[in-house]
Amino acid sequence: MQQLVSAKYCFRIRTRNGAIVDNLSIFGRDEDEAERKLRQIYQGCEILELRQQAAALRAGPLNYEDVVDMISGGPARS
Repeated sequence: MQQLVSAKYCFRIRTRNGAIVDNLSIFGRDEDEAERKLRQIYQGCEILELRQQAAALRAGPLNYEDVVDMISGGPARS
């Protein structure tokens, strides 16, 4: 079974009404897919900044402790 790998992209945008949105994270296989998803949600926005964030890859299924760590911002384990 082939595993799809997604990267996490962080955007800083200006919406069409002028509001600034910082740290908007979107997953995508590449930058183009992440931007396409962004523009579906924020139509007419202006991208001010785009950067790719390292995403932690997990070897197996998530357990309860992994979910609590993600919610609380605790250490990532694999």
